[in-house]
Amino acid sequence: MRHWLAALALVATGLLFGCSGSAENWHGKDISGLMPPLEFELTDTDGESMTPEASRGSIRLLYFGFTSCPDVCPTTLTSLRQSIHKLPEKYRDDITTLFVSVDPQRDTPERLESYVRFFGDQVVGLTGSEKDLRDLTKRYRTTFGYDKPDASGNYNVSHSSAVYVFDRGGEARLLLRPGLTTQQIGDDLEKLASES
Repeated sequence: MRHWLAALALVATGLLFGCSGSAENWHGKDISGLMPPLEFELTDTDGESMTPEASRGSIRLLYFGFTSCPDVCPTTLTSLRQSIHKLPEKYRDDITTLFVSVDPQRDTPERLESYVRFFGDQVVGLTGSEKDLRDLTKRYRTTFGYDKPDASGNYNVSHSSAVYVFDRGGEARLLLRPGLTTQQIGDDLEKLASES
């Protein structure tokens, strides 16, 4: 009987500690260990090759979109800019937003440069060949597609609206999905920035 009570006490203790709040409380979805580290080789707005090494040590926000996007992309980038602006000043320069255009046919380096400049100095415009972009989006379990062009040759691009957040070491940590407030995003970024 005594052994049974001791075993029951151990199970209860384990349950108590398991529910004690040791897990991080994030507003975004915690993807630690579920996604691979940040890795790519794309073309920046100067037409030069860029890898994550160029922004090593900063927290990276990876977002797939395109400059002709009528609503989701500018709304998301504006929300990120406002969230970063809410951070304590000492952390603001530690956040880099990587805007990866999945529309390389239209989004030349020059066009990307003009677009990202509107959303702040810490936004980096990137693109690549369709194959490279397919490989990269597949790496992070998403995709994109092109609608049929209209009579003027214009077309829409379907893409994810989520933002992937990588820590200073390049490890995937959070997925920011639509519906989060700028305050919630800012809280998550501040917590991540304060880790080191």
